[in-house]
Amino acid sequence: MKMLDGLCLSESAIGALSFVNYTHSPLYLRGFPILRKPIVAIAPRRKKLDRVITRSALSDGGGVVLDQEFEFKPSFDEYLKALETVKIDRDNNGDRSNNNDRKKKSIKKIVREEENGNDEVTAVQENSRKRVLHKKSAFVQEDSRKDVFRREIALEVVKKKQDKNTKSLTRKKSDSTEGKFLDLERAAFKSLECEDNIVDKPRISRVDMEERIQKLAKCLNGADIDMPEWKFSEMMRSAQIRFSDHSILRTVQILGKFGNWRRVLQVIEWMQSRERFKSHRIRHIYTAALDALGKARRPVEALNLFRTMQEQMASYPDIVAYHCIAVTLGQAGHMKELFDVIDSMRSPPKKKFKTDFLEKWDPRLEPDVIVYNAVLNACVRRKKWEGAFWVLQQLSQQGQQPSSTTYGLVMEVMLACGKYNLVHDFFKKVQKSYIPNALIYKVLVNALWREGKIDEAIMAVEEMEKKGIVGNAGLYYDLARCLCSAGRCHEALKQIDKICKVANKPLVVTYTGLIQACVDAGDVGNGAYIFNHMQKFCSPNLITCNIMLKAFLDHGMFEEAKQLFLSLLENGNLIRHEEDYKVRVIPDIYSFNTMLDACALEQKWDDLEFVYAQMLKYGHHFNAKRHLRLVLDACRAGKVELLEMTWKHLVETERIPPSLLVMEMFCTRLEQGDYTAAVSYLTNFASVESQVFSRKSWSKIFIENGHRFEEGTLDALVHEVSVSLAESENVPLEHLIDSCREYLSSRRTSTDPKQTEIACKIQEVAAVL
Repeated sequence: MKMLDGLCLSESAIGALSFVNYTHSPLYLRGFPILRKPIVAIAPRRKKLDRVITRSALSDGGGVVLDQEFEFKPSFDEYLKALETVKIDRDNNGDRSNNNDRKKKSIKKIVREEENGNDEVTAVQENSRKRVLHKKSAFVQEDSRKDVFRREIALEVVKKKQDKNTKSLTRKKSDSTEGKFLDLERAAFKSLECEDNIVDKPRISRVDMEERIQKLAKCLNGADIDMPEWKFSEMMRSAQIRFSDHSILRTVQILGKFGNWRRVLQVIEWMQSRERFKSHRIRHIYTAALDALGKARRPVEALNLFRTMQEQMASYPDIVAYHCIAVTLGQAGHMKELFDVIDSMRSPPKKKFKTDFLEKWDPRLEPDVIVYNAVLNACVRRKKWEGAFWVLQQLSQQGQQPSSTTYGLVMEVMLACGKYNLVHDFFKKVQKSYIPNALIYKVLVNALWREGKIDEAIMAVEEMEKKGIVGNAGLYYDLARCLCSAGRCHEALKQIDKICKVANKPLVVTYTGLIQACVDAGDVGNGAYIFNHMQKFCSPNLITCNIMLKAFLDHGMFEEAKQLFLSLLENGNLIRHEEDYKVRVIPDIYSFNTMLDACALEQKWDDLEFVYAQMLKYGHHFNAKRHLRLVLDACRAGKVELLEMTWKHLVETERIPPSLLVMEMFCTRLEQGDYTAAVSYLTNFASVESQVFSRKSWSKIFIENGHRFEEGTLDALVHEVSVSLAESENVPLEHLIDSCREYLSSRRTSTDPKQTEIACKIQEVAAVL
């Protein structure tokens, strides 16, 4: 038994009361037991009992107990009302997302748990009350200020919770107002852990995902390349693909196979602009894009992308990326940029990266055979034989023996530079260490061909075949061209059988190369023979026909060229469906321009008019730089219909006619006596800035074309122009009337005998002086 403020209480009673007071706070139910302190018994020494409130008492054996304490009216009701208010607000907001449903379920679960906890606390309270009453417990009192403080803390926690939920709802509303564009973007890069509507769905197989990626790549490849970025982004997000490293990598690879390098760069830019997308294989994506740009022969874009890779540690180039950029630059012949890449390959990164736990990270690499071969390819393009020796020197310093492929490239460099003696020297060096491959024999044949040693080239190929080495298509193709250039086309055609066994290119390409070799050698007869011979095995393409057309015209065979051109026009008349274009060849703008130049050179104006009319009929447009002079020459030769045809074509296509064409139309109408039409051309199409309509130019035109105008024509023109100027001002017409009056005055003076005699005397005096 212990004394409590003059009352006797047992230890068990004090413990029970402490437990009741400890669990009295609603914060205990929410996991905050440390905010509630045990009940404090008032010591008997304390004289002043401030703020101790005694509500009612039960007298039993001289003991007094607070009846209000054991009625247990906690602040949980207020807390529950606050939670219910949050719940009602959320229901009114009408947010139907799965996240809100999950939050509603969690609130209900909390309420249920708190109700259960309330029942448990009530039971414990009743037990303790009975125990205290049974043992006749003493008076207990509690400080009301502490109780109020605890209630304030509970309400503050509820208020913070409510504010947090309100802010989350407000944020979701603001996000939804951003529209479908941002929602789709967020969904495209959302983690699977946060995607409730995907977890319950069956997982997409790799085959289905690959089919979707293939479909997306085909759609991107076929879409308009000039589409705006928002449309491209919508197209990417609507593909039903969760964009990961694998999906973007496959998309870039497929677009690279299509050769659509512009779309590859667009995908890379789209990926870079998405900050929420954190790739772990970004180096592989960039490398695939480098490979696509290299195959498309876009060295500048590839170099820019390579520089972008060097800006991040995650995308810093590895040996595969260096191979891609080196091969691309080597094929383009960019030697300076290629050597810069090699320097950066051997040097540490210019930008300092935070390596964190990768303290020993060192991206420096040494060039290998692929990089050195790329340098040799650049030397072939630039004809830099010094670069070949530099490569051999670098390989010797690294203790590597050059491969036969490297020697073959070195020989190509020497061949491109005209160092034929070095080609033979390296060929002998290769024979000592390796068995020469087809590439080396190909370079040797080309060297012998340029030296004019045709028989030696044939013997070299026969020696190769005796050694059991199978030649490639390039070797036999070069040997056949060598024979064609020497006028031995029959022997060249025998090589086609060997080419067909190892070639991947169409047969028409081989025949076209042989024809070009004959034409380059000046042997048009053998070229025509091969052209006729190839039609037994394959149809000539447009390039083949244009080569023969140009060859006939260059060697004065106009009639043969005309017959070939007419056969092409006849093919155009036989086309009925789109599939016919694969079989039949029709002339292009190069064919028309070639024939127009030949007709003008031969002054065959009827043929020129026919070819020009066919050109417009086939959908080709008038080109002022190419066709204006031909039209003016034909018009002055009497082919006015050609001028009318051109003017009608320009009007139909809504194009501004050239000034010289306007002037020629004016002179033609003036020659025909149609003054109103002649002036209308100047009124509607004459430009003030053009020098063609200046006074000096008009004077020159009247002097050169004075014979075309009848007597009184210019007088009538002056009258017509005066009427037009009275209605409105026109600078070209003012220049015209001034020059016309000056020309008429000078012509009348020259017809007067006295004035002619005076002019002759003036010229004699000027000659003496």
